[in-house]
Amino acid sequence: MRRPRWSLPCPFSTDRSSTGPASRDRGVTLIELLSVVVVLAILATLAVPSFRAQTQRAQRTEATAALLRIGAAQEAYFLQHSRYAASLAEAAPTGLGVAPTTERGLYDLSLATTDPDGSGYIVRAVPRTGGRQQDDTACREFSLDHFGLKAARDGAGGDVTAACWR
Repeated sequence: MRRPRWSLPCPFSTDRSSTGPASRDRGVTLIELLSVVVVLAILATLAVPSFRAQTQRAQRTEATAALLRIGAAQEAYFLQHSRYAASLAEAAPTGLGVAPTTERGLYDLSLATTDPDGSGYIVRAVPRTGGRQQDDTACREFSLDHFGLKAARDGAGGDVTAACWR
């Protein structure tokens, strides 16, 4: 096919008969390839920890939601029995009939009465051993008591309630 005089050669053309920069640059050098790999490695190094931190933060809501549900169930139990339930897993009249783990199994739940007459309780959520939240040391333990007081502790035992119960 003959090209008209007024047209310019297309750099994306499959016609290899033309001369110039497009006909000589047919591959990628090793240096160019290595520089792309290095840039991608740097981006991955920056992105993965940030992604993991956001994932952990999002999964903490499973613990807080479970504690709030148990708190509501305890109040309903108190209205019927004039005391709080002493057990999570046992069915009524002694317990709430709730599984001792959160829905997706990220946290273990525990319930303890604070008074012998059943007039107080505290429910806790801690990451399951071997679970995806196990390495979350920023918000290690969540708790809720019969007053509705929310608390959270980090791996060192420090109070991080404001940061973890958002």
